[in-house]
Amino acid sequence: MRTAAAILSFVLAIALLPVRSAAATQTAAPALPGGKSTFVVSQGHLKAASRQNWVRLGSYRFAANGTVSASMYLWWQRRPEARQRTGMVPDQGCTTKAGGSATRARTCRVLTAGGFTGAPDESRAGTYTMAGDVLTIRWKIAQTWTEQWNVRRSPDGKLARLDLRRSTLATHGYGYGSNAAIGTRRAMSSVKAFPGSLRQDLTSWAGGKLVTSGNQPFSHSAFRACATTTSCLTYLQPSSRGACQKSGGCPRYGGGTKAGVSSIQYYLTKISDSDRRDTMWHWCTCLAMERREFCYTGNSHVKPLMQIVDDDGAFRGWVGAEASFSTGASRAADMLAVFRLTDFR
Repeated sequence: MRTAAAILSFVLAIALLPVRSAAATQTAAPALPGGKSTFVVSQGHLKAASRQNWVRLGSYRFAANGTVSASMYLWWQRRPEARQRTGMVPDQGCTTKAGGSATRARTCRVLTAGGFTGAPDESRAGTYTMAGDVLTIRWKIAQTWTEQWNVRRSPDGKLARLDLRRSTLATHGYGYGSNAAIGTRRAMSSVKAFPGSLRQDLTSWAGGKLVTSGNQPFSHSAFRACATTTSCLTYLQPSSRGACQKSGGCPRYGGGTKAGVSSIQYYLTKISDSDRRDTMWHWCTCLAMERREFCYTGNSHVKPLMQIVDDDGAFRGWVGAEASFSTGASRAADMLAVFRLTDFR
């Protein structure tokens, strides 16, 4: 009897032990980076001595199961692409058909980087892990590609920022994420009315030189709204100290000449209704004058953009990439950059 009682006590003790579920024994899924699922990302491989630099712009989407997917546009010096029309011609409410000392930007067909009006160039999938505030992504492609980013949350908690720590392929990068869908975007009226301060951080490549600049103010409120082409904004910057000079391609009309024209023509326009794509186009007025053109057809600056939108669907700036390939044969005259324009830096 004692033996039977002892066996019964042992069985009861085993039965009363806590049981861990199968789900509890599995490896926990990583937290979303900064608690956000959808990021807009700009990154580039920019090295001074290289003529094979590239920039990428697009989106990363993170799932709670530890997987990530990317949809990106790619511009590469090995495959230079010509500028293309966006289909936008700003109306007379925000532009002018007069030249000279006009106070409005010129009425021109807005250009962007080749391919940006179409589908993304590449899609890829991978996995990610979080270790504290460090995000590691391993892309499942033919070559090894691993990225590490520092993750920072905005003070209001509505955005997460990615600061590039290291990458197998990229040298520079920016990313911003929220839980707003990639199809959530803001109209140009919201861009102009944004109450915050937008500032730019940028790394650019031109002529075999890298230039890094930070904390540059961007006067979005100075842009002029168009009357009928409401998806566009324009701005004529009256003068520039560092650009559009006699020594910078404008020997007859630029800054430092008798004419002294150092103004810059700026255009901002929407590319898509269904995602975050915008674009910026700008060029020195004197460059068009040197060529006896009204709208400049040379090496203008084309800068594809992706809107940064927070959890509330509010506009918070852009990440962008410049992909201005020279109209000539020399890759040394290309202009490439990755940058951000935002109030959360």
